[in-house]
Amino acid sequence: MSAFHDLTLRALDGKELPLAPFKGKLLLVVNVASKCGLTPQYAGLEKLYQAYRDRGFVVLGLPCNQFAGQEPGSEDEIREFCSLNYGVSFPLGSKLDVNGPGRHPLYRLLAGEGAEFPGDITWNFEKFLVGPDGRVLARFSPRTAPDDPALIQAIEKALG
Repeated sequence: MSAFHDLTLRALDGKELPLAPFKGKLLLVVNVASKCGLTPQYAGLEKLYQAYRDRGFVVLGLPCNQFAGQEPGSEDEIREFCSLNYGVSFPLGSKLDVNGPGRHPLYRLLAGEGAEFPGDITWNFEKFLVGPDGRVLARFSPRTAPDDPALIQAIEKALG
């Protein structure tokens, strides 16, 4: 098991969200926000999740308020917003920091020193494709839409 699968996050409902059960699945880890110009990507992320979930694909949305304060809501407000506006059914974690001294251990693994694709997260909706073994396969810019052919191709290739 990789260090990735050793981590435990907190879900939006406050319960533990261990990553161990995702071992063997393809994950798209996305830092999300409710009040961003890119927020409509939630719809595309949900569509991706629905299209590939039966093949072992999971979208993991992780709210972050580090970019222009675009995720100011409480966890209940975030959950309600995602559900009502975008019908989000993929797992959502609680708010975390993706950059800086309080960077969550998950993001140290994804983008920190020694990572496959190092460097600060540039904005909301940056995407990491994490293989079934916990290895980061690709990193996509926030502007890469969920239906972008390069992203779809990477998912299809990783699913085999």
